[in-house]
Amino acid sequence: MRSCRTYPLLFIGLVLILSACKVGRNYRGTSYTPPAGYVNTEGEADTTALAGLAGRDTLDWWRLFQDPELEALVQEALRNNRDLNAAILNIEKAALSLKINRADMLPKIGVQGNYTYGNYPFLFDEEARSTAFGGGTVSWELDLWGRIRRLNEAARADLLGNQYAVRAVQLELISAVASTYFQLLEFRTDREISLRTLALRDSMYQLINARFQGGIAAEIDLDQARIQRAIAASSVPVFERQIAFTEHALSVLVGRAPGVVPTVTELADVARPPDIPAGLPSDLLLRRPDILAAEQAVVAQNAIAGAAVAQQFPTISLTGLLGVASTDLAGFSSGATAYSVSGSILGPLFQFGQNRRRVKVERLNTEQALLAYEQTVLTSFQEVEDALVAIRTLKAEQEARQAHVNAAMHAEFLSGERYDKGVTSYLESLESQRQSFESQLGLAGTRRQLLSSYVQLYKALGGGWPTEEERKRAQEKR
Repeated sequence: MRSCRTYPLLFIGLVLILSACKVGRNYRGTSYTPPAGYVNTEGEADTTALAGLAGRDTLDWWRLFQDPELEALVQEALRNNRDLNAAILNIEKAALSLKINRADMLPKIGVQGNYTYGNYPFLFDEEARSTAFGGGTVSWELDLWGRIRRLNEAARADLLGNQYAVRAVQLELISAVASTYFQLLEFRTDREISLRTLALRDSMYQLINARFQGGIAAEIDLDQARIQRAIAASSVPVFERQIAFTEHALSVLVGRAPGVVPTVTELADVARPPDIPAGLPSDLLLRRPDILAAEQAVVAQNAIAGAAVAQQFPTISLTGLLGVASTDLAGFSSGATAYSVSGSILGPLFQFGQNRRRVKVERLNTEQALLAYEQTVLTSFQEVEDALVAIRTLKAEQEARQAHVNAAMHAEFLSGERYDKGVTSYLESLESQRQSFESQLGLAGTRRQLLSSYVQLYKALGGGWPTEEERKRAQEKR
């Protein structure tokens, strides 16, 4: 005859076997196939320029612009930006939520105490009695179907998603700081161009006014000179206003109160980064934090759907109680030891399809998360292609605008000489001045757009491209 002690062991073994079961679908990755490669590529990268940055977990791509002022602003933003710090707090919240969910796997230990006074004629007699109990309780829900473990999976995925979200905020912040910084340099360049043009047109006005007073120049020439001087003068406060607005925006990005952001770097002195090799789709998926976060959203939702499946099955709980009971509160300390062990099962019977429909809803949510992931991948490839096209075309545009500036400034000089010698009218000189002024502003704008396009490319690539070590790790995962 088997010993009674064998049955608890058999029961515990059965519980452990059943606890290994998890209903629902395990996440096996996405079946989405991204594009095979990029259409617009820059060519081979300058490996010498990149050697100092290779091997980092996150490529500090802003250092490729070789601008200490930009480096300082980025570091300040990473320390002080409020949005980034708020996103970091989300990681702490998600980590705490994961610990809370993990605790559901363990027995709950508590204390219980009660005191009652009354008669129980159906049990004893009509005499009133007092009873007191105090002790500890243990309750444990057996996760036979994996509901709690599925919720833990969702919590882990949420934690990873928040970590990737912080990286995405960092990437967005760095890109915003760099783009705003280049915009500030452009506006300061535009102001300098306007000041030089104003000085030139003012000297021309003084010359024509002297000629007019001497009866050599016509009054219309004097009016035209006054108009051109006013145009140049009006552009100076316009760019000063834009400089102030941009300084305020940059100050807030780096965590300061709006104020002046002094710089000594000239827009033309900012180094253009080396060409970037077009990475493979797997490289992009490995690097971009928003894509990684979107995948974790699929993982979390898939686990939630599994938990919904588990809700269709009965829940089994064990409860234990150990304490002291007495029929008199005064004699509680000398009361007898009381204990109890019980088990309960609670399962759905007639829910009118509620649980089944809940599973369908969560699986539809999983499909939506998967579609959102695929859309994120598609959008990321579009951003890379757009940035590559912008860089390629802006390089050509910058060369053309530089030639335009050289020709316009030379024409401005010749027209001034011709007018001074009386060979041509003042209208020719005015047109040459206008083209020179506009061409210089256009060149500054194109330079800024080209630098910002590099920023957008690095952002679209998730902060750079994978190192060889990261490529090997990705291949091993496959």
